[in-house]
Amino acid sequence: MKKKIIIIGKNGFIGSNLIKLLKKNFDIKSYAYVKFLNINPKLLSDVSYVINCTSNKQYVSKKYSEKNDFDLQISKKIKDLNCKMIFLTSRKIYKLGDNLNESSRLKPNCNYSKNKLYTEKKLLKNLKNRILVLRISNLIGINKFKNNHKKIHRTFIDNFFFNVQRGIVFNNEKNYKDFLSVNKFGEIVEKLINKKVVGVYNISLGQKVYLAKLINWLNLFNKNKYKSVDIPKRYKTECFYLNNDKLMKKINVKNRLIDLQKDCKSISKIFFKKNNK
Repeated sequence: MKKKIIIIGKNGFIGSNLIKLLKKNFDIKSYAYVKFLNINPKLLSDVSYVINCTSNKQYVSKKYSEKNDFDLQISKKIKDLNCKMIFLTSRKIYKLGDNLNESSRLKPNCNYSKNKLYTEKKLLKNLKNRILVLRISNLIGINKFKNNHKKIHRTFIDNFFFNVQRGIVFNNEKNYKDFLSVNKFGEIVEKLINKKVVGVYNISLGQKVYLAKLINWLNLFNKNKYKSVDIPKRYKTECFYLNNDKLMKKINVKNRLIDLQKDCKSISKIFFKKNNK
């Protein structure tokens, strides 16, 4: 029998992609946040994992408040059940730097990252050996839902596509970050679920990815004219990469730069096939 996985936030970038990537091997049920909170707990008795992929503007932009913490409310819903929870958090809880591992210095510098770290601590305390915390670098992929005006915040790829449609590509020769395709992310989540892994893990490629190279891959199928411009001074250039050794020792996944390159080129083909018309 397939494991039953509940994904909350089916219309978002991560949620919609996880549903697509995991439904082959798991019994996937998806709910909106409020609907999930109103489910009779008896109907959740056979659930193996709950993954929350949604949030709200107040949690992202304001100081911590329990009422804005969707993950905490979900954990309260399942506290008396046997299922595990996967908490998706951000590399922004770390101080900027290279080769950051799970024990590296934590220095969240915005309300969003401070709130994520506070939630993480609460979940680890409350759920103990039933919580898997994934500290994610930057995910690259296609968002099937195009309502970008409804997004709480834009990712790197959102900004890239927004700019190329304006005929602009930023010059990022010196800047690097750590990226992972959403396809590889789904593969990693599947492996972690099958191995019943709990604890805290960095989810990343685990090496520097220079933005100029990434942009070339994403822009491969763009037939429209564009100009390369310097990054505006108002933009923050935060260079970093995460150490993923702990993750790689736990699961057997090929996680290489060439895989990211292939996925970026595939994303470029899909996006520009629809938009080069």
